[in-house]
Amino acid sequence: MPESRIPTAVDALAERHLAAAVELSPVLATYLGLDAGQDSYDDFSPDGRAGFTDLARRTLTEARALTPRDEVDRITLALLDERLGLELETREMGADLLSVNGIASDLHSIREVYDLMPQSGDDDWAMIARRLQAVPAAIDGWFGSQQAAVGAGLPPARRQAELLAEQCRSWAGAGGYFDVLGDAAGARPASLTADLTAGLAVAKAAFWAVADRIAAELLPQASEVDAVGRERYLLASRGFLGTSIDIDQTYAWGLDEVAKVQARMAETADQIVPGGTIGQAQAALDADPAYQLRGTAALCEWMQHRADDAIAGLVAGGHFVIPEPLRRIECRIADTHDGGIYYTPPSDDFTRPGRMWWSVPDGVNEFTTWRELTTVYHEGAPGHHLQHALALANPELNQWRRHGLWVSGHGEGWALYAERLMAELGFLENPGMQLGLLDSQSLRAVRVVIDLGVHCGLPAPESLGGGHWTFDKAWRYFNAHVSMPAANARFEVLRYHGWPGQAPSYRLGEQCWLDLREQVRTRLGDAFDLAEFHSVALSLGTMGLDALRDAVLAAFADR
Repeated sequence: MPESRIPTAVDALAERHLAAAVELSPVLATYLGLDAGQDSYDDFSPDGRAGFTDLARRTLTEARALTPRDEVDRITLALLDERLGLELETREMGADLLSVNGIASDLHSIREVYDLMPQSGDDDWAMIARRLQAVPAAIDGWFGSQQAAVGAGLPPARRQAELLAEQCRSWAGAGGYFDVLGDAAGARPASLTADLTAGLAVAKAAFWAVADRIAAELLPQASEVDAVGRERYLLASRGFLGTSIDIDQTYAWGLDEVAKVQARMAETADQIVPGGTIGQAQAALDADPAYQLRGTAALCEWMQHRADDAIAGLVAGGHFVIPEPLRRIECRIADTHDGGIYYTPPSDDFTRPGRMWWSVPDGVNEFTTWRELTTVYHEGAPGHHLQHALALANPELNQWRRHGLWVSGHGEGWALYAERLMAELGFLENPGMQLGLLDSQSLRAVRVVIDLGVHCGLPAPESLGGGHWTFDKAWRYFNAHVSMPAANARFEVLRYHGWPGQAPSYRLGEQCWLDLREQVRTRLGDAFDLAEFHSVALSLGTMGLDALRDAVLAAFADR
């Protein structure tokens, strides 16, 4: 794309849409690193959600009346049509109201926003103190939406409601998230300390109270069934993928992928313990001091070292062009203990770096690097960090394309592809690390099977006794194919039951990236350049998988 490209009417519409979304969502503003409404929250009530729906409808109407000036416009209009159209479909079904799960509910957003707020000077902590006072109203709005969802015939699953209440109590309890946040403030002027103390007390009380309300008001109306059914599943899946799947074919493919990965794991295990099983090889690696870390400080230091080495190696090897501001990743231990690992992108000006977060479950103090190395590549470079940062650094994209889009199949698919890519580029130095990669691949294939099986009523494998999927069958299937501490495994299996369609997006998205790479390689022959493929594809920003195929093939059409 030429640097001289002049913004168009399509760009202007997309940016107006993002600006309006930021006005409606102070949480989004925080996520983007903007100083707007940072002492407040979104309106999470039904009326607040209706505001987003109205915005989507207005923008979509305007977009459909515009004519694209160039390829950038064409892609932008296609993305607006697909994303906003899906938002309206979700609203019509009432599925936008329900937000009860153990990883991505609005309550998580209300809590997690502080991870992204500046925490350096007194002014930063004064802003945090004011936002803490707004927690009760935000939670009340959320609860109103859950009541409306129940009234619309979409009750939460009991298992997820219980889990969310458990998490709220953990955050609000002694030694929980808000206590840790208060400790992070350190010594401040007396008046500010008083404001922070008051704000933290308000937030803790609000989260404790909503846990009680969930138990008293939502649980009696909760469904004993985890499955959402095919209709809701297909809608959710499109949201996470930006394409439609054939449920039965994808399930069969997932089962086959699990079997293939397990066979490769057995071959690799034999290199570690000749004649041994996968479990014996994993046990040998766990017992090897060369792969052991003790304590979260050591884990964080190791993550940082490997992340820095990855960027240096990718630059030195000519595998990626990474501008200087993008070469910084911060690795942090999260103040929560839910078991998740995640990435938060840099601010637009890169003053807030991209960050990799590790939420370590209570009681977990030992870590094995053979399991975790690919996670660093997934969350850091060349995974989420480069996926986000290279799009942010592209001045040809409007602000909505750079900041306002996230499609899991694209982003998580790329991050999983990045794990495989690092093996292809020689960054996994021994069979132990390679077994860790295969364990990661098994995890993502297992996700396809459990997620689809549970939510779409598909038959469980005969190894589990066939019949309908149950939580116990999902638990047994997971632990038969993935090596993971019990606390993390619990988080995973609960996640699949409460967030339908998201878990398969990793492996399905990765397959899209792999297939697309081979399509471009076949088209270009000897002229194919892997680094160029990556640069072109990532510079386009986040989009659904159908749009990704279309845009990348168009970009290489005349080569």
